[in-house]
Amino acid sequence: MISLSMKEKKTDLKDMLTLKDYSSIQIEDLLSNAKKIKNALKLGESYTPLKGKILGMIFDKSSTRTRVSFEAGMIQLGGTAMYLNGKDLQLGRGEPISDTAKVLSEYIDGIMIRTYYHHTVEELAKHASIPVINGLTDLYHPCQALADLLTIQECKGALAGLKIAYIGDGNNVAHSLMIGAAKMGMNISVASPVGYEPNEEITKYAKEVAEETGGNVTITNDPITATKQADVVYTDVWTSMGQEEENEIRLKVFANYQVNTDLVKHAKPDYLFMHCLPAHRGEEVSREVIDGENSVVFHQAGNRLHAQKALLVELLG
Repeated sequence: MISLSMKEKKTDLKDMLTLKDYSSIQIEDLLSNAKKIKNALKLGESYTPLKGKILGMIFDKSSTRTRVSFEAGMIQLGGTAMYLNGKDLQLGRGEPISDTAKVLSEYIDGIMIRTYYHHTVEELAKHASIPVINGLTDLYHPCQALADLLTIQECKGALAGLKIAYIGDGNNVAHSLMIGAAKMGMNISVASPVGYEPNEEITKYAKEVAEETGGNVTITNDPITATKQADVVYTDVWTSMGQEEENEIRLKVFANYQVNTDLVKHAKPDYLFMHCLPAHRGEEVSREVIDGENSVVFHQAGNRLHAQKALLVELLG
């Protein structure tokens, strides 16, 4: 029998829109519970606290890891996941988000949405009476960050005091990783080209949190500076979904930000290489690094399942 706990609760904490809403203790508890659920699965133990529960999954963006991990997670927890293509819903024909939220609240027990604009998720959560989980927006990717933290903790044994070097676009992945790292007392250095740095407001928030937890958030344009003595080296694609028309420009702008064998020489010898996937070998990362002995990208991808199962139990259980 698995015994899960959340030491600190808030009565109004029903959603996962961003890690901003979760305390360091709550994040640590989610990671602890994820490991318990993961170990139970390995041992073949049945754990089905979501029996009879239904998660509706709205996708405005294509997905491999998000869709499969949430769907598999709900099934393994005893529940059901329902795939909802955003174009097939009445949302695609102009139904207000508020109406969709209220209607879905009558049918199912939770909503996971992967979409473009963050305000869409906020509006959905505002009008839904059931939990809403952000599966990705233009500003945040909190479920990815939870899996990232779980992976680092499993590989390194702890989080506080470790240094993450994030190299590349200051995007939604960078934003959630900055917040998660700051909450857990980690040091994170983000290196992006001029004009592609992380959102200033989110950076300001992460720095304020880091001051309270003993961590540190640094923004630089120099990938070597960011990578020096890093415990983790992380990157993402240079051109995200919805930015395809910028691809040729981005390939030129980010040319000096590839994570390759020359760059990772500046990290610690036992550094972890991480990538949220899908990866473009030869662009943001060299084949030698992503397929090398320091790479944990598939361990990291696998932990999407376990981190999200802990989250689903907390919100829907």
